[in-house]
Amino acid sequence: MQNTLAVVTVVIVGLLVGVEFAVAAFVNPIISRLPNNGGLAARGEGARLLGKVMPFWYIGSVLLSAFWAAMASGDAGAGLIVTAAALLVLSVLMSIALLVPINSRVAQWTQDTVPADWREQLGRWDRFHYLRVGVIIAAFVLLVVGIA
Repeated sequence: MQNTLAVVTVVIVGLLVGVEFAVAAFVNPIISRLPNNGGLAARGEGARLLGKVMPFWYIGSVLLSAFWAAMASGDAGAGLIVTAAALLVLSVLMSIALLVPINSRVAQWTQDTVPADWREQLGRWDRFHYLRVGVIIAAFVLLVVGIA
């Protein structure tokens, strides 16, 4: 059971890392370069869609990691798994405090209602997102190493 939980946790967190890394490194930079602010509609749609899915994915990752940490108690990698779970909790707190407020505004924007400081708001979101990606990458690495 513990091995199955470990594999499922690594896969779920690994996919989360992959999606969030792709958004940071490829998707947002590409759509930001679209002419005539074309990326605004794409960012808004992404905020709406991912805003519905990602909370479940993040909370699921935290819960899976916490269950794995509880099952691995006393094992050699338990400390790494607990640290990874703590980092995933941190990523959720970062999301709620830093990214969700901006994302909620972006999801409501249209070409007619976009604020004058929209570039600054998206830049702030991107910087917070890069930091969050670093946190979840660290959590993922600790989870994988914790298997050994």
